[in-house]
Amino acid sequence: MSIDRLIDSAVLEGSAPETEPKRPPRRGLWPYLRGVSRQLRRFVSRRTPKGLYARSLIIIIAPMVLLQSVVAFVFMERHWQTVTQRLSAAVVQDIAAVIDMIETYPDPSGQYAEVSRIARERLALNVLVLPPEPLPAPAPKPFFNILDGILSEEITRQINRPFWIDTLGESRIVEIRIQLADHILRIFAPRNSAYASNSHIFLVWMVGTSLVLILIAILFLRNQIRPIQKLAQAAEGFGRGQPMPADFRVRGASEVRRASLAFIQMRDRIERQIEQRTQMLNGVSHDLRTVLTRFRLQLALLDDNEDRRELEHDVDEMGRMLEGYLAFAKGEGGEEVGELDLERVFARFESEAALKNRLIETDVVGDPRVSVRPDAFVRCLGNLVANALRHGNAVRLTARHDDRWLSVSVEDDGPGIEAIQREEVFKPFVRLDEARNIDAGGTGLGLAIARDVARSHGGDILLSDSPLGGLKALVRIPA
Repeated sequence: MSIDRLIDSAVLEGSAPETEPKRPPRRGLWPYLRGVSRQLRRFVSRRTPKGLYARSLIIIIAPMVLLQSVVAFVFMERHWQTVTQRLSAAVVQDIAAVIDMIETYPDPSGQYAEVSRIARERLALNVLVLPPEPLPAPAPKPFFNILDGILSEEITRQINRPFWIDTLGESRIVEIRIQLADHILRIFAPRNSAYASNSHIFLVWMVGTSLVLILIAILFLRNQIRPIQKLAQAAEGFGRGQPMPADFRVRGASEVRRASLAFIQMRDRIERQIEQRTQMLNGVSHDLRTVLTRFRLQLALLDDNEDRRELEHDVDEMGRMLEGYLAFAKGEGGEEVGELDLERVFARFESEAALKNRLIETDVVGDPRVSVRPDAFVRCLGNLVANALRHGNAVRLTARHDDRWLSVSVEDDGPGIEAIQREEVFKPFVRLDEARNIDAGGTGLGLAIARDVARSHGGDILLSDSPLGGLKALVRIPA
């Protein structure tokens, strides 16, 4: 390739982005509709109730209201309007007949007494023939008065002469004035002869029946939903370690009964398994402690020297590790729920820290009395506080208790834990030597036991960065 062609191609390549800018990709109609549908679902989801009882009522009431609205609309637009139109047409026909009588058989006196009599006795119309005068000014059209529109249309269609009507108010009489060639015909017609005035009875019956049906549905649903709510409360209490509610029993629909029986059987199996494991661990603990006691007695008979002190240190370390392993394996599942005063617990932590020449800043917001398994929860907080005291110089302990949640945060100014390793530290026997200088006798079970206790109460422990510069452990359980 020649030099000129290379220069030309380079110029073209360099100028292409300026002459032909990239166009943004076109968005079709389907992605736009899908986005609108997603936003609509979110909007509806945020504003609809979340409870099963409320949603069940909506499922029953919404179709009923929709059906009655359609029926009412059809009745108002079809039946009511049709009946009113036929009644108004009949009244206008009678008025047209009166006008034909007046024009066919003129009365020299101008009173038309016979016409008035016939209209009153045969047509139920009160007719007056007045001298010619201007018609009153037209009144404003009512928005919801169906009689005014239909009657005006019928007069225009059948008589087709200047007229004035008055259908407003609660009067039982409709006044009509029609301008004739030499007279003004004034008619007073009963409202019910031109208007289906008893249609509201249908609406009253429909609304009343709907209220009765809704009341029956509410009572029925309450009896059907109550067993499900009791089952949810029992399952939630079991997750928190609370005993079975005294009023819980198998009842409700067959599906709810099967679920309740399955829950009771599952609870019994779990309690039996925990009891068997606890008995086994108590036996193992007793046997191992007997061996360690024998070791201590044998060491006591040896001469006091450096080898004996090292062996005693090893035996003490074995005993402490054994207690940690058993505490993790056993848990606190058999402990009953009781009331715990957080202020007293925090005061004890402060006293223990003072013995180590350390200071803990504490704060309790809300009611200090909480319903937990006391020993297990104190052990959970104690592990977190001991961990903070071991690795930090400043420790802050804060508790917040409201109607829904109990949150206890333990903060320190230590080296902290990297975000990628914060889930690893909750695994049993995991040590982060690079992150924290754990004591030689540590077993790596402190955080694992703490999270196990928090989750047994229906909550969890979250680790994050502390404003003090170190680690923040947040214990959050339902109140």
